[in-house]
Amino acid sequence: MVKMSKDGLFNSIMEKKLYPRAHENRKKVSDPSFQGPRKAFLLASAKSFVMLQVLFLGLFSYIFGAIYHQSNRVHNIEILFVDYDGGAVGNSFQQAYQTLKGPSFPTLIQRTPTEYPSAINQIHHVCNVDYWASIYIANGASQRVEAALTGLGSSHNQSDIAYYIWNEARYPAVVDQVVSSTLLLLSSTARIIYAKQNWTTTTLSPTAHQTFTDPWHLTSINLQPTAQGARLIYNTLVIVFLLIQQFFFLGTINALYDAFQIYTRLNPHRIFFFRWMLSAIYCLVGSLCVTGAIWAFRSGWQVNGNQFALTWVSLWLFAHANFLTLDVFTAWVPAPLVPMALITWVVLNVASVLLPFELSSPFYKWGYAVPAHCLYNTLVDIWSRGCNPVLYYALPVLFAYEVSSSILCAIGVHRRCHYAMVKMDQDAEALQHIKASDETRAMLRSEVHVKLLYSGASIKSQL
Repeated sequence: MVKMSKDGLFNSIMEKKLYPRAHENRKKVSDPSFQGPRKAFLLASAKSFVMLQVLFLGLFSYIFGAIYHQSNRVHNIEILFVDYDGGAVGNSFQQAYQTLKGPSFPTLIQRTPTEYPSAINQIHHVCNVDYWASIYIANGASQRVEAALTGLGSSHNQSDIAYYIWNEARYPAVVDQVVSSTLLLLSSTARIIYAKQNWTTTTLSPTAHQTFTDPWHLTSINLQPTAQGARLIYNTLVIVFLLIQQFFFLGTINALYDAFQIYTRLNPHRIFFFRWMLSAIYCLVGSLCVTGAIWAFRSGWQVNGNQFALTWVSLWLFAHANFLTLDVFTAWVPAPLVPMALITWVVLNVASVLLPFELSSPFYKWGYAVPAHCLYNTLVDIWSRGCNPVLYYALPVLFAYEVSSSILCAIGVHRRCHYAMVKMDQDAEALQHIKASDETRAMLRSEVHVKLLYSGASIKSQL
């Protein structure tokens, strides 16, 4: 193979040898016949320029607004506090909370042991998402610590003093920072306060000294540990890829229907049924691949086969509902605006699951009606074995998108068939017009030819 240098390629282009016909029949920019198209082109370009700039400015503002001042809304995260001990340890935690209390610290809701007789009751309320977490002081905790300090008892179990209950599967990146880290900070502050209140100059035994410096460890009761690295993209890139996956296949299907003139050949009802079934099968296989990828990279995450199947079905419903929604866009939105509609839909979905609504402006609570929010919370419910009971609203919203988009898609297929027939008639009329023009020109040429022959014959006869 002969290699062409950069200079040789440049010279070939300039000498019009590489693509010779690319330079045929070209007009100058100043040509009068080009002024009309040039003006129309510049106006259309300016319109698209402005629309895209305004659109992306709005989308950036929307998604940044969803996470704006989130640290000042941490107080909207409510955590249950129950003191079964009623002694110095519990008082240290209460004083520590008063020290840390503020907009950037979760709100502790104190309840009595009568209202929550055991830790099981707290687990139920955390699992039922009444609270983001619960922290409690074990019964007799202060007595055990004091006995170890005074030397009246042996070293105590430091992990049997204070506990906190939480669900890491529920927005894991957020709860690690906002719930787990803040409760550990609360426990450390309480230990410092406890040490100040029990300071003594008396020489302590080795056991008492160890207890004084490290009286307790805050023990975690995690309903669903979710520590794998992939957890960071479950509510972001997974949603984006699912939406783009549907849009790409939808674009391919629409192009094939146009290329093979399906809209002018088959009954609209058959077309809609076939498109619906094809999209359902495509989304079924696509959601299986996504679920398989999540499971393949779960990295020790404790989930089972039943949760795999439920995750697969949930992703299938979400994917198909969005396929139909995007199909509605392509049926009713002008073609140049379809990409704008897609990116808007993607941003709206992602913004609804970036953060819990407690950490966003109240305006963003309309995201309860967005499919991605319903999907993610359904998945959290599945992965944490029912500890995020949102199916009462999440599934109806997803099915509402499925049904309403199916109806609009059916109407959209009729619309496509209608305009396909109109276009076919227009093309037939244009073809007839071209044929008529060709026949007219042929007749005129024949008449001219006959006249010329007659004129030639007349001249010869005169000669």
